[in-house]
Amino acid sequence: MAVWIQAQQLQGDALHQMQSLYGHHFPIEVRHYLSQWIEGQLWDTVDLENPQEEFKAKRLLDSLIQELQKKAEHQMGEDGFLLKIKLGHYASQLKSTYDRCPLELVRCIKHILYTEQRLVKEASNSCSPLGGMVDSMSQKYQQINQAFEELRILTQDTENDLRKLQHSQEYFIIQYQEKSLRIQAQLTSLSTLPPADRQLREPSLLSKRATVEAWLTREANTLQKYRLGLAEKHQKTLALLRKQQTVILDDELIQWKRRQQLAGNGGPPEGGLDILQSWCEKLAETIWQNRQQIRRAEHLRQQLPIPGAIEELLNDLNSTITDIISALVTSTFIIEKQPPQVLKTQTKFAATVRLLVGGKLNVHMNPPQVKATITSEQQAKALLKNENTRNDSSGEILNNNCVMEYHQTTGTLSAHFRNMSLKRIKRSDRRGAESVTEEKFTILFESQFSVGGNELVFQVKTLSLPVVVIVHGSQDNNATATVLWDNAFAEPGRVPFVVPDKVLWPQLCEALNMKYKAEVQSNRGLSEENLVFLAQKAFSSSSNSPEEFHSMTMTWSQFNRESLPGRNFTFWQWFDGVMELTKKHLKPHWNDGAILGFVNKQQAQDMLMSKPNGTFLLRFSDSEIGGITIAWATFFWERMVWNLMPYTTKDFSIRSLADRISDLNHLLFLYPDRPKDEVFSKYYTPPLSKAVDGYVKPQIKQVVPEFATPNPDPAANPTYMDHAASPAVSHPQSYGMYQNPCWLGNHVILHYRTCLQFTYQN
Repeated sequence: MAVWIQAQQLQGDALHQMQSLYGHHFPIEVRHYLSQWIEGQLWDTVDLENPQEEFKAKRLLDSLIQELQKKAEHQMGEDGFLLKIKLGHYASQLKSTYDRCPLELVRCIKHILYTEQRLVKEASNSCSPLGGMVDSMSQKYQQINQAFEELRILTQDTENDLRKLQHSQEYFIIQYQEKSLRIQAQLTSLSTLPPADRQLREPSLLSKRATVEAWLTREANTLQKYRLGLAEKHQKTLALLRKQQTVILDDELIQWKRRQQLAGNGGPPEGGLDILQSWCEKLAETIWQNRQQIRRAEHLRQQLPIPGAIEELLNDLNSTITDIISALVTSTFIIEKQPPQVLKTQTKFAATVRLLVGGKLNVHMNPPQVKATITSEQQAKALLKNENTRNDSSGEILNNNCVMEYHQTTGTLSAHFRNMSLKRIKRSDRRGAESVTEEKFTILFESQFSVGGNELVFQVKTLSLPVVVIVHGSQDNNATATVLWDNAFAEPGRVPFVVPDKVLWPQLCEALNMKYKAEVQSNRGLSEENLVFLAQKAFSSSSNSPEEFHSMTMTWSQFNRESLPGRNFTFWQWFDGVMELTKKHLKPHWNDGAILGFVNKQQAQDMLMSKPNGTFLLRFSDSEIGGITIAWATFFWERMVWNLMPYTTKDFSIRSLADRISDLNHLLFLYPDRPKDEVFSKYYTPPLSKAVDGYVKPQIKQVVPEFATPNPDPAANPTYMDHAASPAVSHPQSYGMYQNPCWLGNHVILHYRTCLQFTYQN
């Protein structure tokens, strides 16, 4: 069902929220009459942070205006005449508003569609037939909304009490001036009268004064009670405010930041900030209302001082509310788009910072400037301790100043750093085995905000996720390992940038699987068998039991410092090579399940020995980073498993895996029993067309000289049980091949280097 159809069925607060999305910037009538067209456009493909996408946004704007004009032209009848005029007016209005800034139109519509989808989803969850079994997310949101409603009621209650107090105090002052001061003036004037008259009038005036003073004392006590009662209510409100703010900032916002960090490892997107911003804005509004109430109460106290504890109470309330708003402003200055965590010098990079309460507190009325600097891990620790580090410098970033901009359509206040570049970096002294790719930095963003007409001024700072600085692409592999380990195993509230030195193997498996799926861009992750293979490699174990590895831990050194036994590369370097190869050249075959991949040589032999001749499988090379080999079964002297020398990225840049498999006629069945053409034919390169200009076109073909025979009939292919005669063996040197026999039990495994030959087609 279209989102707009569902959105029109919203009720209550959800309907009000949906209606508030529209206005002069985007009329609701446009959404209504072009709903199908709007929902059919690819708004998400436009990168709002890339100015080069403006052309794409302009086309969407022009198409929207054309659709509106078409809709207007097709209106008929008396009612249609009015609608025709209205839609034509909206077309002109949108063109005038967004013609110079079409990206803002895309931003506006994306915000509208996202919010509508959220509101519809929340409404459908609340109306679900599951009864009381509402998911935890909905329950949490419901609790937050209930707390906001309670805060609204409390704030309205204290507002009413404050007005009553003000009226009572004003009446008290009037009575004091009209009665007490007048009687006092009359008593003073008695001194000018004769003694007889003074004695006659004085007792009456003194009696009146006593009565008035008694009334004033009672009223003053009543006012003091009102003041104390109001202060106690404010204390209750502030306690609930603190609790609500803790839930939003220390739970929800921290969870969003954690999701953002895991997204750096390939986890699911952290999600939008619209809900968090709406909560933070509600907090800001409620805090500011209560702060103004407390200030008005303080003004009333100063206007009519009455001895008592109220002065100290009001001071405490004022201090508390200032602390609360300070925590809100400083905590909601966040990094919406993180800088790259592997940062190469002399290379452009981008980042976006955002103040979630900027619009509500009118910070944009005096647009603040944000500055970005790179700091070391030690400097980051000092910053959290409020130690002065301004004299220290860890590098120089070009284009590191940016003014925050307010986007009216979405109500967001943000600064987009589009063209930063790290010119130079200053490294600390390293000790032991630590390399430059293990040294962590962070980008510090800082600014100054004034709130309430410079009534409050806040110095705000926020740190990016850890950044590893490299100067050459060859360092990327090891730098990525540092980032992956930090993102996966960092704990909330840690001292920068402390991570455990060892983790449980299942934790690492989760991180590796997340990274693998993201890098390969595949829904097919690492199976339990794949993870057992990785455990065997990581721990030099031969166990096939997943349970045996569950309690084992892997250290950072085992992960990416110490080379694997008998190799000159680490576990991570091998795994990263597999990801890189699969991402660039093997992705469709991995998605099809054609690549077993994580199988060692012995396992491949065991799997193929009982299969028909020509059965083959694809496994990642144990001995070479970023290599994949083909193992196949045949009868050659005796039952054997053969292995080609591993293919690498360089090989596949010449000829693809599918074409190479097509070339090798002795490969017939993909393990366990799938005909190879059934699996790979859709990826074969189409045959070259015949020459029409007198030239013969060359074509590259792969051959294994020992097996260079015409394509046999699979049905007639002898199996291991047939004991067919082995093919003739020629001296390998005559073919320029590499032959390396490895004896495994009673079976020989031979490694063959393939040859590429040119054939000509006319």
